[in-house]
Amino acid sequence: MPRFKLILEYDGSPFDGWQAQASGRSVQDRFEAAVAKLTGETVRVRAAGRTDAGVHASHQVVHADLSKEWRTDTLRDALNAHLRPSPISVLSAARAPDSFDARVSAIKRHYRYRILNRRAPPALDAGRVWHVPRPVDAERMHAAAQLLVGRHDFTTFRAADCQARTPVKTLERLDVARQDHEIVILASARSFLHHQVRSLVGTIEMVGAGRWAVEDVKSALEARDRSRCGPMAPASGLCLIGVDYRAD
Repeated sequence: MPRFKLILEYDGSPFDGWQAQASGRSVQDRFEAAVAKLTGETVRVRAAGRTDAGVHASHQVVHADLSKEWRTDTLRDALNAHLRPSPISVLSAARAPDSFDARVSAIKRHYRYRILNRRAPPALDAGRVWHVPRPVDAERMHAAAQLLVGRHDFTTFRAADCQARTPVKTLERLDVARQDHEIVILASARSFLHHQVRSLVGTIEMVGAGRWAVEDVKSALEARDRSRCGPMAPASGLCLIGVDYRAD
């Protein structure tokens, strides 16, 4: 069976996350329904990242095994036709070797978190940013973020129901920068724990708001205690923006 690599973007707001759910309201459920309408097959697709409810993606990678060869442009366009009016779009489709696995073959994942830091609420970006009306110091946030970069036990920043085998992860990047009224956080790692990025963002925002000292973040990390984590940032500001593979 030919294997296809597809790159998707989606607005996570109306979905119960990526992973298939009993509710049938996940991105995976909707995408697999579109595949079934097109091909007449029941196909289980596999994604690079299991984004949570309300989290968006501008570059989610999935693979699917189909029973026939398709022209990749035809496959892309036909799936997009069957996905309407859901806020999911297939950006590209390509043939992939049988050894390619969207999840297992990934060597790095990239996320972006957006904070709108102004008094006025968002109009155009509602549902895509975390609106923080109080003053926030992005430079202090960045300083705190650098204490989290590297290989650590991230138990403090791990969801209670996280299914990862170990809380030890290597965070390769956690950069914070202000762009006018927006604070942008970029995070990169081979893999992340459940709720890790949102937990990290919520914690370092406490530093930017002056509620925590920079050193408090290090203490929270070293405590390896979920109760020491700051408030978890809302899902709306988080977006999966890239996945790296060796062939890329």
